[in-house]
Amino acid sequence: MGIPHNPALGYRPEIDGLRALAVGPVILFHAGLPLFSGGFVGVDIFFVISGYLITSIILAEKINGTFSLINFYERRARRILPALFVVMLVCLPVAWLKLDPPDLKYFAKSLVAVPMFSSNVLFWLESGYFDATAELKPLLHTWTLAVEEQYYLFFPLLLMLGWRMGRPRLVILLTLIALVSLALSQLGARNDASSTFY
Repeated sequence: MGIPHNPALGYRPEIDGLRALAVGPVILFHAGLPLFSGGFVGVDIFFVISGYLITSIILAEKINGTFSLINFYERRARRILPALFVVMLVCLPVAWLKLDPPDLKYFAKSLVAVPMFSSNVLFWLESGYFDATAELKPLLHTWTLAVEEQYYLFFPLLLMLGWRMGRPRLVILLTLIALVSLALSQLGARNDASSTFY
């Protein structure tokens, strides 16, 4: 997860504690331990932590008059892209050697989708996260990064719009967004559960 750290906000050991509590069940879930069949919920915890930190950083910079959308995006890119490209480069020869032609074709699609931060949409349209073919998708885990980066792309714009409307309206805007998101998630869970996963 690309969770930022801002020295101006100070070190928060409790957030590191939450990260540790979240990552453990995810690892144990992927290890196949039956007691941790719901361990994937740790990813949601990471999303909440990331959203909290990003919002805190943006609001602190807005209050100080130092927020720049370009600088915000540049910091995200410097933090995320180098490691992402390394992962893609490592996966490339492994996929070439291990995957059969149809799976290699899907891998090529994911190589395009990953740096565009749209792999969550690609994997949702191709198959579910828990499908048997999921094991043949070396970049499947990048769906979480895509969700985060989509959030990083659009949320600052919404926050800036809300900021211009004033703090009381900003709170109302964020509350409405949260309620609409929850409603869409519930609707998706009933009609197409994999859409709410990605």
